[in-house]
Amino acid sequence: MNPFGDPAHIDASLDCRSISFENPTGARGAGGTAAAGRKGAPNRRIEVGERVVLADVEGPGRVRHIWMTFRRAPPEQMRAVILEVFYDGRAEPSISVPCVDFFGLAHGRTVNCVTALTAVQEGRGLNAYFPMPFAKHIRIELTNAGTHPILFYYQIDYTLEAAAPGAGYLHVAFTRENPTSLKRDFTIAKGFEGPGRFLGCVVGIRVLPDDMIWYGEGEFKFYRDGDGANPTICGTGLEDYVGTAWGMGMHTALYQGAPLVVVPSSNNSSPLSKPDFVSFYRWHLPDPLIFQREMKATIQQIGALMVPKGAEHLVEELGARHLLAGNGWITGGDLAASRLHAFALAERCDDYCAAAFVYALKAQSVPRVNVPAAIADIGWRDYERKGSA
Repeated sequence: MNPFGDPAHIDASLDCRSISFENPTGARGAGGTAAAGRKGAPNRRIEVGERVVLADVEGPGRVRHIWMTFRRAPPEQMRAVILEVFYDGRAEPSISVPCVDFFGLAHGRTVNCVTALTAVQEGRGLNAYFPMPFAKHIRIELTNAGTHPILFYYQIDYTLEAAAPGAGYLHVAFTRENPTSLKRDFTIAKGFEGPGRFLGCVVGIRVLPDDMIWYGEGEFKFYRDGDGANPTICGTGLEDYVGTAWGMGMHTALYQGAPLVVVPSSNNSSPLSKPDFVSFYRWHLPDPLIFQREMKATIQQIGALMVPKGAEHLVEELGARHLLAGNGWITGGDLAASRLHAFALAERCDDYCAAAFVYALKAQSVPRVNVPAAIADIGWRDYERKGSA
């Protein structure tokens, strides 16, 4: 599947442009003027608290590729670099998200990751290929809300072109619930006015310690256009939404994957291990989620309890400590031939965050990133080699 059309088709109406520090306006014939064209302005130091306008372009047009890089640093610093996008002269952003999350990774940690829409190449080069049409104007800003200056490089490739019928504005909203509430599903996205399309999400989980064997039994749910208590689309489990099964280790694919699984090496032998941090993405490209009026996307926080044969007393002990979900304890049946005596689903609380990607025909505002909330509790673990995750 090629989401970007026929590469052999030559559309002479497209006016291709590019913005970087070497050509900050994107003007024709204005690139590389510093130092007589001999690489005079490839980067810029961005101070603590500084906000920089990366692009300020009159439309109509379409951003087609964003690349940037800044040196890897502790997770709190990486996640405090914020990207915001304003359409058509609006005072409030339609995109407000930590940069690293925008490119497909949560928790301020960068690793090699290639998806259908993003690429973090060698864990250093941040690329995004989300089509970003705009009718009248687009302004892209970056803020260093961290505690140290950054050396920043970037390039934004775009075309000036007439708006295509049905082209939506890309919105990206970041949210975090640290921790979630028992039996209340984490909301990935809500409040967008249609017509629109839920493109997908980048979700981060800080798995909180307890005696459950597994954290990811919760179902993804998509409510649209008047759905009440029950959604139109309901998944079967967290790892199933990510496209894998029977636990979730580190992996990537075009439309879904979990590129970041932070777990001590001694606990990394089983896909059902409980990591400290997980980051996954899901792009609804060949399976579009369309809404006419409104939408809400959520995911449950449900885990698993397992009692081995010979430890039957644990059924009562675990049942007293946890609120069971689903159909309660399961014994016998398919378990008879296994090493398990009993299995149960149980409600749990974890630390969830999400960058939600939504196209809508009407440009809308999203909440601005709460930086202190975004960077809380994501620091290096003792077993992580600083700068490598």
